[in-house]
Amino acid sequence: MASALLRALLTPWWAAQLLTGAKSFLDNPLIGSDRLNRAGLHRWRVAQASRMAQERRRRLARHISDRDRLEFDRDGFICRENFLPADAFSRLREQIRSYAGPAREMVQGDTITQRYAIDPPAIRSIPAVRALTDDPRWRGMTRYAASFDIEPLLYIQAILSHRHDAPPDPQVNLHADTFHSTMKAWLFLEDVGSTEGPLTYVPGSHQLTTERLAWEHRRSLDVLTRGDRLSARGSFRIAQEELASLNLPAPTAFAVPANTLIIADTFGFHARGPSSRPSTRIELWAYSRRNPFLPFTGLDPWSLPGIAEWRVPLHWLTHDIYRPLIGQPWAKAGRKRPGAD
Repeated sequence: MASALLRALLTPWWAAQLLTGAKSFLDNPLIGSDRLNRAGLHRWRVAQASRMAQERRRRLARHISDRDRLEFDRDGFICRENFLPADAFSRLREQIRSYAGPAREMVQGDTITQRYAIDPPAIRSIPAVRALTDDPRWRGMTRYAASFDIEPLLYIQAILSHRHDAPPDPQVNLHADTFHSTMKAWLFLEDVGSTEGPLTYVPGSHQLTTERLAWEHRRSLDVLTRGDRLSARGSFRIAQEELASLNLPAPTAFAVPANTLIIADTFGFHARGPSSRPSTRIELWAYSRRNPFLPFTGLDPWSLPGIAEWRVPLHWLTHDIYRPLIGQPWAKAGRKRPGAD
């Protein structure tokens, strides 16, 4: 009786989430409903979100060059070597190397990911970061990829691979982050070797083709029975041998020099490449994700000056306060330098 009452009370909330970026087949029984997905619920959400992202990008296209737009539309990513002027990049790298600040860490298999918020205290220590954030190319490309005129969340990120006696890193499996377009960006501060866990991406996999939509529908019907928890939480995994059936090529691995910027739509299939030895990769990492069913590109109060810079600390604080209810995979790691284990 109590369970039925609770379900009745929560059903309007679960229903409202269908028009948001909520993605977990485990946490929302409507999103995970076999009956609704057989009727096309997941397929409709994917198709509608894609249509709206394309319309928002059409309105944002004037902010990027034709070259960048055509490359992104074709591949799902933009890759630019020597993005910052050499002197600006050198100052940025040295300031980040000498920076020590409050870190958060997440452990996934044999890999530790550290993040440091680019917030006002960090900006005072790393003023050279403005060379990136004030660059109109950065602003235009990140917004076009995100399909929203919003400020991305920005972090220093360090990837430390090959912890001793640990299971494999689940992020080496090809996956889409969610059912709709989102933006991630990497400005690599060091050279990335082909055996040091480079970012990999399947070119063109951000496009919602007939084959991709059919694959999304099939996955929505078996995602709760295949035993893959990350897929069940809405980040669908795909085996490399499945790509050909979607008319997709093999992944591209970005073994690139320092000062390379990559901006990608993470609805496309991507992964962290395998690392053959212990390694540390340090980068500036940015992220944008918003409700995919919004018809407008802007109107984001969190992007206002004086507010945008504090979003990461506020996000972490919220997760700390509500940790028993919503979880918090990012543990406080004290004050340290990026890459310190």
